[in-house]
Amino acid sequence: MAQVTEEQVLDALRTVMDPDKNQDLVSLGMISGVIVKDGNVGFTIEVEPERGPHLEPLRKTAEAAVDGVAGVLSVTAVLTAHSPSAAAQQAPPQAGAQPEGEPGGTTRALVPGVKSIIAVASGKGGVGKSTTAVNLALALKASGLTVGLLDADIYGPSLPRMMGITDRPTSGDGGTTLDPLEAYGLRCMSIGFLVPEDSPMIWRGPMVMSALEQMLRDVAWGELDVLVVDMPPGTGDAQLTMSQRVPLAGAVIISTPQDIALLDARKGLNMFRKVEVPVLGIVENMSYFLCPSCGERSEIFGHGGAREEAERLGVDFLGEIPLHMDIRETSDAGRPITVTNPDGDHAKAYGAIADKIRAKLQASDGVGRQAPRIVMQ
Repeated sequence: MAQVTEEQVLDALRTVMDPDKNQDLVSLGMISGVIVKDGNVGFTIEVEPERGPHLEPLRKTAEAAVDGVAGVLSVTAVLTAHSPSAAAQQAPPQAGAQPEGEPGGTTRALVPGVKSIIAVASGKGGVGKSTTAVNLALALKASGLTVGLLDADIYGPSLPRMMGITDRPTSGDGGTTLDPLEAYGLRCMSIGFLVPEDSPMIWRGPMVMSALEQMLRDVAWGELDVLVVDMPPGTGDAQLTMSQRVPLAGAVIISTPQDIALLDARKGLNMFRKVEVPVLGIVENMSYFLCPSCGERSEIFGHGGAREEAERLGVDFLGEIPLHMDIRETSDAGRPITVTNPDGDHAKAYGAIADKIRAKLQASDGVGRQAPRIVMQ
């Protein structure tokens, strides 16, 4: 297979004309962040903020042009609207400096119809965060709330598989916004809906942040009581973007009982505290294994570590979820346990945690705090 080069990508983009300026995208300096790896191509198209909502057709045309290059396996283009003030906010701040923004440190509401946004997060991967996020969202929906689910894991999106969604989102307003896909009564959005399942996302931080903002701002979420955000593991660009740009009502930390997972969970929890996001509590996932044949209970990863950590850090312990084949099998099959067996013990465990989260949101009137300014000390 022929090796694709950056110059080939740019040559293809030179054939794509800006509809308002009658020049190609490369000559106008609108292309940035070109990445080419093993036939997978990614790039950013930078436009003026006022033009951004109308240029989705241009983005698709640019993707199609690059897709025609011999050797290209996948193409992902992100439309980014930058203004001088936005560029200044994204520049690295000087020590002790406070970035300029709108009065009070607020930013333009990305999801104005959503009452509460909660982040489901973990310090490390492999602790069952996405499985927990999906089942908590469904449990909140079962309690009578209108719920949306956003997969913010750009590099490893799992929402399409876990929710059994194979369709691509469409636009009901001619390309300005995308309509979320629905499954089991949840409104869902994921980068996984837009790219092939086996296509790697070879993006740097700015492209990740732009994609997250687009999935918030340019998706017709409508009126929601709660938007559950399945965060990627760690404390990187995605977490900071969500913390700075969205008034999160709180974060739920997922961990297994073992010491190494709790160490990373502690880092994730402290990150949210530093950016002034309330921590709603900790969930201990894979808390124990109950043998389906003999009924013997085995604490494979230990037990009670998350509860002890919650007490030590002064946050609530929300509950524990066992390690069980039914949870894993239903998640892999796109039929989460909370909808396939809503009266079972596992669904009840998720429901009990969801009830505690709902009570916390109601206690704070369901309103998240303003997005904070990040100050470097």
